[in-house]
Amino acid sequence: MGKYVLAIDQGTTSSRAILFDEKCAVAAVAQEEFDQHFPRSGWVEHEPEDLWNSTLSTCREAMKKAGATASDIAAIGITNQRETTVVWNRATGGAIHRAIVWQDRRTADTCATLKSAGHEALVTEKTGLLLDPYFSGTKAAWILDNVPGARDAAERGELAFGTVDSYLLWRLTGGKVHATDATNASRTMLYNIRENRWDDALLDLIRVPRSLLPEVKDSADSFGETLPDLFGAPIPVLGIAGDQQAATVGQACFLPGMAKSTYGTGCFALLNTGADPVTSKNRLLTTIAYRLGGETTYALEGSIFVAGAAVQWLRDGLGILRDAAESGHLATKADPEQDVILVPAFTGMGAPYWDAECRGALYGLTRGTGPSELALAALESVCFQTRDLIEAMHGDWGSSADTVLRVDGGMVASDWTMQRLSDMLNAPVDRPSVLETTALGAGYLAGLQAGFYAPPDVFAESWALERRFEPAMQGDERERRYGLWRRAVRSTLSAKSA
Repeated sequence: MGKYVLAIDQGTTSSRAILFDEKCAVAAVAQEEFDQHFPRSGWVEHEPEDLWNSTLSTCREAMKKAGATASDIAAIGITNQRETTVVWNRATGGAIHRAIVWQDRRTADTCATLKSAGHEALVTEKTGLLLDPYFSGTKAAWILDNVPGARDAAERGELAFGTVDSYLLWRLTGGKVHATDATNASRTMLYNIRENRWDDALLDLIRVPRSLLPEVKDSADSFGETLPDLFGAPIPVLGIAGDQQAATVGQACFLPGMAKSTYGTGCFALLNTGADPVTSKNRLLTTIAYRLGGETTYALEGSIFVAGAAVQWLRDGLGILRDAAESGHLATKADPEQDVILVPAFTGMGAPYWDAECRGALYGLTRGTGPSELALAALESVCFQTRDLIEAMHGDWGSSADTVLRVDGGMVASDWTMQRLSDMLNAPVDRPSVLETTALGAGYLAGLQAGFYAPPDVFAESWALERRFEPAMQGDERERRYGLWRRAVRSTLSAKSA
């Protein structure tokens, strides 16, 4: 059966490959960053070849580090940046345009037009999503409308559409398999999550031909085999899940009411709602958490577009950090008398505001404001936004029970940030001993299908706590600071949303 599963974690700023052993321990890791492209304000693109080449090279490097051959690997699992959109030629495999990244806002006017025409209720009923440029459907339509000849080629069946998982799977299998899983399909604005099928009414509304679409499978399923020459022998691909759903699996949030939040480029909180999709009253998303054995588990999700990206802005845009890891230490030096608030709406605001038009703003600046105050504002903005999501989830779930939030992602390594998060939520924050939960989720799904790993209830027993953060901030100070945030957000939202 092999010694390992290989998890491909294709993210927004880097591609990673991780080998997990039979005890879900990390055996080897490889990571490679790639370029981000910003052709216009609010536009974000990736070169699809960068995604593929970095994925392939990190897989080979991880195998080399572990001394593993293809015969040592029981299965491959893929997790990916979800709504990022690729359209490619079926004959050549070449993309016809750069990948349009989930953060991209170029189709905001299209979404606004559809919304003003009264279509959002239909979209939400079928998909659990809102009419927002975040999702894949309008991105695919934009490519068809803006690449010469693309729409005609699509109508002739010459093109394929997919989220990044589909694109990588196509390349891994040499074009033999065009498929995705239910979690990624649920993020396209084209998939009926209640009936688990592509929806013709949505395809007509958003103008995406059915011929472009991949087959939708369970999250743990047979997705074909890799070409022999890629790794020396074929390896079965047996698991796929979008990154936030994979993290939900990796955090073993298998029971209704369990919640996790991932802090990467953006921040994404998911609450397991079980077999029934819960319709949000607070502009959260209803999404598929995972589909196993043909049975669908749903979740409420809140999406924050800018989390770690705010720290990257401090490092790359302002140059006040040499390394993102310095941000927590710098925040400890901030002047407690200053109330600097950053609303990091660099590409609009996600849940629960959903304002594609607004842009970032800083409030409370004084002559004494410096790098420490900006670092605190950037980290604290993530905590404020998480509280927005958790409060909305409680409202939708109909529960005021205390939340224990399981966290993962690059930012959770900062003790300062996790303590401030606990303070702002007034709830415990649990950091697991295995922080690679997104990759672990993908690896677990593949290993489950291969028989390499035990069923979910047994897997859940292996989840281990590294540290619990308990709230320590005084209640009046917590509410005062959160009030400053809410006022800053109201001042930042565009006229359309305010």
